[in-house]
Amino acid sequence: MLTRYRIRNNIDDKQQHFSDNEASIKNPAFAVALSAVLSTSFIATAQADKLDDIIGSGKLRCAVTLDFPPMGFRDEANKPVGFDVDYCNDLAKILGVDAEVVETPFPDRIPALVSGRVDVIVASTSDTLERAKTVGLTVPYFAFQMVVLTRDNTGINSFDDIKGKALGNTSGTFEAIALEKDVKSWGTGSFRAYQSQNDTLLAVAQGHIDATVVTNTVAAATIKSGKYKGLKIAGNAPYVIDYVSLGAKRSEYGLINYLNLFVNQQVRSGRYKELFVKWVGTEIPPTDLTVPKVYY
Repeated sequence: MLTRYRIRNNIDDKQQHFSDNEASIKNPAFAVALSAVLSTSFIATAQADKLDDIIGSGKLRCAVTLDFPPMGFRDEANKPVGFDVDYCNDLAKILGVDAEVVETPFPDRIPALVSGRVDVIVASTSDTLERAKTVGLTVPYFAFQMVVLTRDNTGINSFDDIKGKALGNTSGTFEAIALEKDVKSWGTGSFRAYQSQNDTLLAVAQGHIDATVVTNTVAAATIKSGKYKGLKIAGNAPYVIDYVSLGAKRSEYGLINYLNLFVNQQVRSGRYKELFVKWVGTEIPPTDLTVPKVYY
């Protein structure tokens, strides 16, 4: 009899519970309040993105290539330094978080991002359309201009002056292919391919060739190092400028928009020029990041 009484009480309690909930739901004021709470919770969840995650975690993980001076390398104390390292630190500072430089070789930049090992790529990543199929790329934050590198005593002061001269470059590179093509079209002078960039630079310094074409950063870093004496930059080469971007996951629109604004502010504030002078030098001016009628 006692057991039947308890069961009956439990049934009555559950019926009363359902009845109370039903009454509450039928109450217009309660329904509106409940809807507002659920909507707010849903919106907050839907709006959370990578930018929020970075700020919430207190850490920004940047993929940086550290064998590409002056953009990224290790100093004598084995500390990561360079243009890209400073750029990562600047971004972390403005977000109010700590920067973590994740050493990432060139081939691993996109896999590191896609796998979640890093939050953004700050590693001189060319803004190709093929690459943009996989990751989101910002407006250019840096650009590599091709320049003529020669010796002080060659009489070469511009790209036009290298016609008919003994030239050379590192086999398989973009600038080597372009330069060899020009030499063939001129029908005068000579071209020699070398196995490494150091071999090419040494050939210019020792007089085996009169000039070569390299990126402005390589030229400036080479002269600044003092390793090869008597070298100079003799103007720009008329080859395509290599614009490079920051990278984030393609679906992270909020983060990509923020990164675009950050790049814009770095240029407007003069920080881009400041970092360029610090790491590249004053021998050449910073490459203009604007593309007429495209980027302003």
